[in-house]
Amino acid sequence: MSPYRYSTLAVHAGQHPDPLTGAVNVPVYLSSTFELTGIGSDRGWDYSRAGNPTRDRLETALAALEGGTSGHAFTSGMAAIAGLVAMLKTGDHVVCSRDVYAGTVRLFEQIVRGYGIAIEYVDTSDLKAVEAAMKPNTKLVHIETPSNPLMVLTDIAGVAKIAHAAGAEVSVDNTFLSPVLQSPLALGADIVMHSTTKYLNGHSDGLGGALIGSKPEHKERFLLVQKAAGGIMSPFECFLVLRGIKTMPLRVKQHEENGRAVAEYLSTHSKVTKLAYPGLKSHPQYDLAVKQQKGFGSMMSFELKSREEAAQFLGAIKIFLNAESLGGVESLASHSATTTHGSVSQEFRDAMGITEGRVRLSIGIEDKEDLIADLEQALGAV
Repeated sequence: MSPYRYSTLAVHAGQHPDPLTGAVNVPVYLSSTFELTGIGSDRGWDYSRAGNPTRDRLETALAALEGGTSGHAFTSGMAAIAGLVAMLKTGDHVVCSRDVYAGTVRLFEQIVRGYGIAIEYVDTSDLKAVEAAMKPNTKLVHIETPSNPLMVLTDIAGVAKIAHAAGAEVSVDNTFLSPVLQSPLALGADIVMHSTTKYLNGHSDGLGGALIGSKPEHKERFLLVQKAAGGIMSPFECFLVLRGIKTMPLRVKQHEENGRAVAEYLSTHSKVTKLAYPGLKSHPQYDLAVKQQKGFGSMMSFELKSREEAAQFLGAIKIFLNAESLGGVESLASHSATTTHGSVSQEFRDAMGITEGRVRLSIGIEDKEDLIADLEQALGAV
């Protein structure tokens, strides 16, 4: 446990001055190989797939931010998910949140299931459903909370208690809230996953993913996956995430302030239905959000009446950008059925509850009054 408060930790974890030059910023070590000091000996690095000084600094910071024992940086969020399940074996069983990012579903259905690993999608907001899904061969329960894009919450501590009683581990995709607003390991989870592309980087200029483990065996497992499968984050991408982490607490504070204001505005608009934002007291899981989160974040989604209305809205926005992704300083709006969940079938989307009129918003750090005015005129065009 760090003796420092979070904003101090974000600036300094893994970011000590370079011992060779005193450089305040972490150097980008653009070297694929390192000179050995002898046969079987080195200065800590031999080949960048196995380890790189810049990546080491980022992985130290990631572990500190999530309160884990080790951090592991991958080329993308999906590479991190692939690393998470890489050590599963034929005959294993995985329980996964039902309304999860469709990229995770695509990986599980089109690749992981082909290895003879069983995947079961469950409404993880219902602890009884989670308990009923557990089997003797269940090895992992993977949850996304809040979920993408319906903002459904899962009780992390409750799921962890059930999974651990059955001998399974719990992994949590913490991308939507960032380490600033939610600490899954402190709530009993075993592994945390991030798309660092989002709030950790924060500037929409680099892809990356991360796994943070809570046990020594996680370090051994994920180091092996990194070295053997090779999906490691490049030194320059590591530098970008390290840069983003320094300002993450400040950015997330502004993201959330804007998010609350936008959600309050949308909650009273006549054209908006089924607004999903756990920071509203009208959200059915508001109390759980208060209990397990340190804030409500800046992600939300809502429904318009049809795909045509969604297209009209997205065609009219001016400050918001019609684009995928989230967590950058700029505000984004996207049509969930054809972007984040375009890779799954209509049947799967229907089961999740993602309609053709569903629009997801990632609220940036612009002036909140300007954002609300942009939404007002865009909804006026519907």
